[in-house]
Amino acid sequence: MNTATKVTAYAGVLAIVFGGAWAAGAAVGPTGGATAPAATDHGAAQTPSSNSGDELPPGLSVAENGYVLKPLRTTATAGEQQPFQFTIGTPDGGTITKFDVEHEKRLHLVLVRRDGSGFQHVHPEMAADGTWSVPLTLPAAGSYRVFADFKPENGTKTTLGTDIQVAGGYEPKQYDTDTREFTVDGYTVRLDGELKPGAEAMVTTTVTKDGKPVTDLQPYLGANGHLVALRSADLAYLHVHPMDAPGAGPEVKFVVEVPTSGRYRLFLDFQHEGKVRTAEFTLGTTGTAPAPSTPSTSTSAPATPPADDHGGHGG
Repeated sequence: MNTATKVTAYAGVLAIVFGGAWAAGAAVGPTGGATAPAATDHGAAQTPSSNSGDELPPGLSVAENGYVLKPLRTTATAGEQQPFQFTIGTPDGGTITKFDVEHEKRLHLVLVRRDGSGFQHVHPEMAADGTWSVPLTLPAAGSYRVFADFKPENGTKTTLGTDIQVAGGYEPKQYDTDTREFTVDGYTVRLDGELKPGAEAMVTTTVTKDGKPVTDLQPYLGANGHLVALRSADLAYLHVHPMDAPGAGPEVKFVVEVPTSGRYRLFLDFQHEGKVRTAEFTLGTTGTAPAPSTPSTSTSAPATPPADDHGGHGG
């Protein structure tokens, strides 16, 4: 696969597995098979993630690759701006304070309500002790999934997830049909292309304003736009980046690879006239995923299997 165009996980940013309805469960625990890393208060945990074939897709676990997402509070009040604070730690209590800069930020935080509404992409600030903080306003009651996308210095790019609970009357929204066009602040964004399970596929977003093509999109975090895809079954997280150089338009192209059939919510952040806006879409896959390979029935001694090279979040 051409790594120059391959999907990168922004925070697991964007390999995924699929199912049927929006999940309502809480954060999943760490995957098995990984050895706890040595404690560190500054750098990255050095233990690589398990390469077992059944490891979780990005964003479904609160702990992975030797890192743990530790929120200071997991409740909020609807409609009130409140700080969301957390640390990235190691299982034995250490706190990581050194992170690589990726797409102009050391950490990207994405959140969405578990019915697929209320998307936000924000960038917390980190204190000297490793505590990240960002003001959040959650508009309505429900359970919100939060994704922290980061790469510790000399560490593994990782996306971790947890939930924030907002009390009150919950009225879920339905996203069970494809929607390819979205209008925001006078801009209309169209999504063309198909998602094909188990294969690379190109999707193209086209931005117009008042019916005219926008040909001067401004770079946002070093790119024409940023696309996040969430699997509707369980909110597994995928983040992709455009193929085009910054400062163009009206088209922004992405290469997306999803491994399974299902329905996805997709969110495009783009910047024009000094303001970042978000367009949202719903898209189901076409075709079927390739059948898993059948083990050889040869009676000869089996060859040693190759190391499992899960791309995880890398591109």
